[in-house]
Amino acid sequence: MKTVIAFIVDPLLLLGLVILGIVAGILGALLGVGGGIIFIPVLTIVYGLTPVSAAALSLVGIIAISSWGSAIYLNKGVPNIRIGLMLEIGGVTGAIIGAMVAVYLEDWILMAVFSVVMIFSAYRMIRNGGSENIPENGDGEFEYNDLKCGETVCYDVEHKTGGTIGSMFAGMISSLTGVGGGVIKVPIMNIYMKMPIKAAAATSSYSLGITAFSGAVVYLIHGSVPLGMAAFLIIGSVIGAEAGTRISARIDASALKKYFSLLLMASAVLMLLHAGGYV
Repeated sequence: MKTVIAFIVDPLLLLGLVILGIVAGILGALLGVGGGIIFIPVLTIVYGLTPVSAAALSLVGIIAISSWGSAIYLNKGVPNIRIGLMLEIGGVTGAIIGAMVAVYLEDWILMAVFSVVMIFSAYRMIRNGGSENIPENGDGEFEYNDLKCGETVCYDVEHKTGGTIGSMFAGMISSLTGVGGGVIKVPIMNIYMKMPIKAAAATSSYSLGITAFSGAVVYLIHGSVPLGMAAFLIIGSVIGAEAGTRISARIDASALKKYFSLLLMASAVLMLLHAGGYV
């Protein structure tokens, strides 16, 4: 409790939270990653929060980033709202379970799980991409407008029940680590459910806030959310999400992803060292 009060008093630390939110929002939009990958290492190592408080605060920031970014995606008609809401049946359930479990786990377990998720995220960025999964005959139950090629893309979705179960696991990881769960949801939708990568990424971004909100509510009830810090992180996250979506329309972030993946690997190592008491 003393730690949180100290942050409220120190204007420089509060300014740091705004800047952290801006950076996370920009990188989240450019690289298609949840802001939690940025939030957690800084909040844990630099600000000295416990993994539970860091995860709770991270989910609050993710809600702000997802809500702002998804509004732009919805205007473009890319997210599959029907599939996204269906998957959230599992995502919300998993997020609630994950948050309830997290408050009873040892700190080193949460940091180890987060490090594994970071390494998986880095691998996904290095691999860079996914399958378009577009039927050759151009037919499909769902469609979206691809602004880059100026065409309407039609596609089908498979394994809806299995995808919902997989989203439950993504929701649990989201609340346990504070990363948002998109790094697991996107492969489930793209590889397993055969959705085009653009539709999968946009649908994940759209539904991410719902999953994060579910976990954040549990943390809030438990008293794990540092409310004084949350307000400033939200301000920065909204500014960053707005800036990131504007920048992403003008640059190709594919090369940036590979460099950022190296940073994720380094952060994962730092978190493991922190868990062992070496940092």
